[in-house]
Amino acid sequence: VGGFLAAWVIGYGVVQSLAPAITGRQRGHVPDGRTALTWASALAALPALMAIGLAAAWHVPVVLLGGLMMFGAVFAVNSSLHSYLIVSYAREDGVSLDVGFYYMSNAMGRLLGTVLSGWVFQGYGLATCLWVSCLFVALAAIISSALPRHHAGAGLS
Repeated sequence: VGGFLAAWVIGYGVVQSLAPAITGRQRGHVPDGRTALTWASALAALPALMAIGLAAAWHVPVVLLGGLMMFGAVFAVNSSLHSYLIVSYAREDGVSLDVGFYYMSNAMGRLLGTVLSGWVFQGYGLATCLWVSCLFVALAAIISSALPRHHAGAGLS
Protein backbone atom coordinates (compact mmCIF):
# COMPACT_ATOMS: atom_id res chain seq x y z
CA VAL A 1 0.00 0.00 0.00
CA GLY A 2 2.82 2.39 0.88
CA GLY A 3 4.56 1.76 -2.43
CA PHE A 4 1.32 2.29 -4.34
CA LEU A 5 0.66 5.58 -2.55
CA ALA A 6 4.24 6.74 -3.19
CA ALA A 7 3.90 5.89 -6.89
CA TRP A 8 0.53 7.70 -6.95
CA VAL A 9 1.99 10.91 -5.49
CA ILE A 10 5.02 10.81 -7.80
CA GLY A 11 2.88 10.04 -10.86
CA TYR A 12 0.46 12.83 -9.98
CA GLY A 13 3.37 15.28 -9.75
CA VAL A 14 4.80 14.13 -13.07
CA VAL A 15 1.45 14.60 -14.81
CA GLN A 16 1.03 18.06 -13.25
CA SER A 17 4.48 19.05 -14.47
CA LEU A 18 3.54 17.91 -17.99
CA ALA A 19 0.15 19.66 -17.94
CA PRO A 20 1.30 22.81 -19.79
CA ALA A 21 2.46 20.64 -22.68
CA ILE A 22 -0.75 18.59 -22.55
CA THR A 23 -3.11 21.60 -22.46
CA GLY A 24 -1.25 23.41 -25.24
CA ARG A 25 0.30 26.28 -23.30
CA GLN A 26 3.81 25.37 -24.47
CA ARG A 27 2.62 25.42 -28.10
CA GLY A 28 1.40 29.00 -27.81
CA HIS A 29 -2.23 28.18 -26.98
CA VAL A 30 -3.42 30.11 -23.92
CA PRO A 31 -5.76 27.90 -21.86
CA ASP A 32 -9.17 29.44 -21.23
CA GLY A 33 -12.72 28.52 -20.27
CA ARG A 34 -13.08 26.22 -23.28
CA THR A 35 -9.96 24.31 -22.22
CA ALA A 36 -11.40 23.96 -18.71
CA LEU A 37 -14.71 22.71 -20.16
CA THR A 38 -12.93 20.11 -22.29
CA TRP A 39 -10.82 18.73 -19.45
CA ALA A 40 -13.67 18.77 -16.91
CA SER A 41 -15.85 16.88 -19.40
CA ALA A 42 -13.14 14.25 -19.83
CA LEU A 43 -12.87 13.98 -16.05
CA ALA A 44 -16.66 13.56 -15.68
CA ALA A 45 -16.66 10.64 -18.11
CA LEU A 46 -14.24 8.55 -16.05
CA PRO A 47 -16.40 7.82 -12.97
CA ALA A 48 -19.31 7.11 -15.32
CA LEU A 49 -17.20 4.59 -17.22
CA MET A 50 -16.10 3.02 -13.94
CA ALA A 51 -19.74 2.71 -12.78
CA ILE A 52 -20.69 1.14 -16.11
CA GLY A 53 -17.75 -1.26 -15.80
CA LEU A 54 -18.88 -2.32 -12.33
CA ALA A 55 -22.49 -2.76 -13.49
CA ALA A 56 -21.30 -4.86 -16.44
CA ALA A 57 -19.32 -7.04 -14.01
CA TRP A 58 -16.02 -6.39 -15.74
CA HIS A 59 -12.92 -7.42 -13.81
CA VAL A 60 -13.39 -5.22 -10.71
CA PRO A 61 -9.70 -4.68 -9.80
CA VAL A 62 -8.94 -3.56 -13.36
CA VAL A 63 -11.98 -1.26 -13.46
CA LEU A 64 -11.20 0.33 -10.09
CA LEU A 65 -7.41 0.59 -10.24
CA GLY A 66 -7.26 1.44 -13.93
CA GLY A 67 -10.13 3.89 -13.59
CA LEU A 68 -8.61 5.56 -10.54
CA MET A 69 -5.23 5.89 -12.26
CA MET A 70 -6.82 7.48 -15.32
CA PHE A 71 -8.97 9.70 -13.08
CA GLY A 72 -5.87 10.75 -11.13
CA ALA A 73 -4.00 11.66 -14.31
CA VAL A 74 -6.87 13.69 -15.78
CA PHE A 75 -7.52 15.27 -12.36
CA ALA A 76 -3.85 16.32 -12.19
CA VAL A 77 -4.16 18.08 -15.56
CA ASN A 78 -7.38 19.77 -14.38
CA SER A 79 -5.72 20.86 -11.14
CA SER A 80 -2.76 22.39 -12.93
CA LEU A 81 -5.04 24.05 -15.48
CA HIS A 82 -7.23 25.56 -12.76
CA SER A 83 -4.17 26.87 -10.90
CA TYR A 84 -3.08 28.62 -14.09
CA LEU A 85 -6.57 29.96 -14.83
CA ILE A 86 -7.17 31.44 -11.37
CA VAL A 87 -3.95 33.44 -11.61
CA SER A 88 -4.71 34.36 -15.23
CA TYR A 89 -8.25 35.57 -14.42
CA ALA A 90 -7.33 37.30 -11.13
CA ARG A 91 -7.61 41.07 -10.99
CA GLU A 92 -4.24 42.80 -10.89
CA ASP A 93 -5.16 44.72 -7.76
CA GLY A 94 -6.58 41.69 -5.94
CA VAL A 95 -4.61 38.61 -6.95
CA SER A 96 -4.10 37.39 -3.39
CA LEU A 97 -7.80 37.85 -2.60
CA ASP A 98 -8.94 36.06 -5.78
CA VAL A 99 -6.47 33.20 -5.36
CA GLY A 100 -7.29 32.92 -1.66
CA PHE A 101 -11.02 32.74 -2.41
CA TYR A 102 -10.35 30.05 -5.03
CA TYR A 103 -8.40 27.88 -2.58
CA MET A 104 -10.98 28.45 0.17
CA SER A 105 -13.72 27.34 -2.23
CA ASN A 106 -11.57 24.38 -3.27
CA ALA A 107 -11.17 23.29 0.36
CA MET A 108 -14.92 23.62 0.97
CA GLY A 109 -15.63 21.53 -2.11
CA ARG A 110 -13.23 18.84 -0.95
CA LEU A 111 -14.88 18.76 2.49
CA LEU A 112 -18.35 18.54 0.96
CA GLY A 113 -17.17 15.86 -1.48
CA THR A 114 -15.56 13.81 1.29
CA VAL A 115 -18.64 13.90 3.52
CA LEU A 116 -21.11 13.35 0.67
CA SER A 117 -19.13 10.50 -0.89
CA GLY A 118 -18.88 8.74 2.48
CA TRP A 119 -22.62 9.09 3.05
CA VAL A 120 -23.52 7.97 -0.49
CA PHE A 121 -21.09 5.04 -0.33
CA GLN A 122 -22.46 3.85 3.03
CA GLY A 123 -26.08 4.22 1.98
CA TYR A 124 -26.06 3.33 -1.69
CA GLY A 125 -22.76 1.68 -2.65
CA LEU A 126 -19.77 2.33 -4.84
CA ALA A 127 -21.55 2.54 -8.20
CA THR A 128 -23.91 5.25 -6.95
CA CYS A 129 -20.95 7.07 -5.43
CA LEU A 130 -19.29 7.07 -8.86
CA TRP A 131 -22.45 8.39 -10.54
CA VAL A 132 -22.71 11.22 -7.99
CA SER A 133 -19.04 12.01 -8.65
CA CYS A 134 -19.80 12.13 -12.38
CA LEU A 135 -22.72 14.48 -11.71
CA PHE A 136 -20.65 16.91 -9.64
CA VAL A 137 -17.77 16.96 -12.12
CA ALA A 138 -20.27 17.46 -14.96
CA LEU A 139 -21.70 20.44 -13.03
CA ALA A 140 -18.17 21.83 -12.77
CA ALA A 141 -17.80 21.36 -16.53
CA ILE A 142 -21.05 23.24 -17.16
CA ILE A 143 -19.94 26.07 -14.88
CA SER A 144 -16.58 26.13 -16.71
CA SER A 145 -18.42 26.89 -19.93
CA ALA A 146 -19.16 30.36 -18.51
CA LEU A 147 -15.46 31.18 -18.11
CA PRO A 148 -14.06 33.68 -20.63
CA ARG A 149 -12.61 32.27 -23.84
CA HIS A 150 -9.48 34.43 -23.54
CA HIS A 151 -8.71 36.86 -20.76
CA ALA A 152 -7.30 40.19 -21.84
CA GLY A 153 -3.80 40.31 -20.52
CA ALA A 154 -3.36 36.55 -20.26
CA GLY A 155 0.06 36.01 -21.65
CA LEU A 156 2.53 33.26 -22.26
CA SER A 157 5.13 34.51 -19.83
